[in-house]
Amino acid sequence: MTEANAQGLMAQRFRSFLPVVMDMETGGFDPERDAILEIAAVTLSMDGQGNLMPDATLAFHVEPFEGANIDQAALDFTGIDLDNPLRKRVSLAESAALSEIFRPVRKAIKSNNCTRAILVGHNSAFDHAFLNAAIGRCGIKRNPFHPFSSFDTATLSGLVYGQTVLARACRAAGIEFDNSEAHSARYDTERTAELFCSMVNRFKDLGGWQLAQREQGMNGS
Repeated sequence: MTEANAQGLMAQRFRSFLPVVMDMETGGFDPERDAILEIAAVTLSMDGQGNLMPDATLAFHVEPFEGANIDQAALDFTGIDLDNPLRKRVSLAESAALSEIFRPVRKAIKSNNCTRAILVGHNSAFDHAFLNAAIGRCGIKRNPFHPFSSFDTATLSGLVYGQTVLARACRAAGIEFDNSEAHSARYDTERTAELFCSMVNRFKDLGGWQLAQREQGMNGS
């Protein structure tokens, strides 16, 4: 199978949407008031047999927007040190971080013959709300992501493995998970990407998607 045909499988599999895995570490739970402190995304690719796999990782420290709230409890939970000199040197403004992520996402959308990206996240509603709030603050007009639909790996892993906590779901899927690395946006996004690919590929191997396609063809839909 040619590379072009393999790329076309992605658009067929997800109704022209390109799954992109995202995670954010934040200063609280309110997307309008609380800062985004870290953001990461993993683009996905598909081989000629229709197997989904992680592709590229994009991860950035983010400067809190002006007037943003940051709860100390959130910092204690994530272990983020806002005063770390290294962090201060590499942090990007919110708009710059989104731009650095959106550019390769748009390229991946085009190369996979898709029309839009769709966010994949563990408890995706949380990350989606923060993403949309940041897009609004930054005045971004061309949002490559679907504005409200997402794939939630917490729900999917509850269905597939009977586990909704990311660490437990990963272990159930045979994916190594280091608790000491957790709550880093990069680490959590990469593990979530592996988990999502594992579940999609498992369903494929069981004949799920192909069977559904055949049944749709038989019914003329």
